Amino acid sequence: MFMRKSGRTWFKRTALAAILVLAVVAVYAFTGVTQKSAGEQGLAITRRSVQRAAVQCYALEGVYPPTLEYLKQHYGVAPNEELYFIDFQYIAANLMPDITVLERVADVAGAVN
Repeated sequence: MFMRKSGRTWFKRTALAAILVLAVVAVYAFTGVTQKSAGEQGLAITRRSVQRAAVQCYALEGVYPPTLEYLKQHYGVAPNEELYFIDFQYIAANLMPDITVLERVADVAGAVN
């Protein structure tokens, strides 16, 4: 009788431990997916904000902005340049600038490149 009860207890503890491990793995996997999605959304929002400010500049002034700095000073664009690299290539006053936004990555030492 004692052995049988002990066997059930062992089974319950093992099952509980397995459920806890699965829960931890599920939370870890979900967190990674959420962070990736948030990073992609931040990248898209940054790109759109710079492009919209350039179009607004063209609508108000009749020319596209010559630099990203001009957009920052006159149109309130404030991208997080620690997280994103923004390549702003002015082409001509009447042509939309080539705007590329890339996510910066941290190297092994933790410095952002």
